[in-house]
Amino acid sequence: MNPDSKQSIPRKPIPDVQDEADHRHIDIDKVGVKDLVYPITVLDREKETQQTVGRVSMYVNLPHQFKGTHMSRFVELLNEHRHNMSTTAIPDILQAMRKRLQAAKAHLEVAFPFFLTKRAPVSGAEGLMSYNCTVRGSADAENLELEIEIEIPITALCPCSKAISDEGAHNQRGWVTVRFIQDKLVWIEEIIEAVEGSASCEVYSVLKREDEKYVTEKAYANPMFVEDVARSVAQKLAAHPRILAWAVEVENEESIHAHNAYAYIEGKNPCPPPNS
Repeated sequence: MNPDSKQSIPRKPIPDVQDEADHRHIDIDKVGVKDLVYPITVLDREKETQQTVGRVSMYVNLPHQFKGTHMSRFVELLNEHRHNMSTTAIPDILQAMRKRLQAAKAHLEVAFPFFLTKRAPVSGAEGLMSYNCTVRGSADAENLELEIEIEIPITALCPCSKAISDEGAHNQRGWVTVRFIQDKLVWIEEIIEAVEGSASCEVYSVLKREDEKYVTEKAYANPMFVEDVARSVAQKLAAHPRILAWAVEVENEESIHAHNAYAYIEGKNPCPPPNS
């Protein structure tokens, strides 16, 4: 054939194997893409938005009569919505997934580091702190479930060690994980502030000598059992006007024991009045 010829070559139709029938009569609860690393934009109280990197999982249900789902459509949707992956946008993304994939129910999980610039308490030296966040959402035609999880590092000094020791007291770094369901937007920064204010001391990324002196003495003056931290955070979550349900989990990596110390509390808040 002459390579310069403009005669069109007939194309064979490409079969859509996913839409073929499956005869095993087994529904699939979740099918989709998992752990897709993608640049996303989330809300930032001070800067309005923040660029970060998400680890995204997207699923829909698949009725028994279909052989498979269309995986590329998940990635297309993510690319369309990545510039707003905030908790206020997730419900619309879930409905878009249902529509695009022709599914009854959609599920979305986005895990990402949220960064805050923190100043050292005395020197004012700046450094970035990273907080692990996860948003999990599910939706069908009538119902929406949306849970936010934030993990915050803390310093905790043992009250018992301080009480029984002539000199010093042992302390440890702990991790407070807060999970909650919101009625209206709750800023990530609000939860971080509530947790850090419930610990013996905050954790910083940059500390000069004068800062180390400050945080050491602050922790010593403010001893906290793992139970104290959990109860203090629980009090604040229970009083939050825009949180409907919550759970707080505290785990301290003990510095002188072969185990970690652990505490967990969960609760529900009264529903706010309409239009509040």
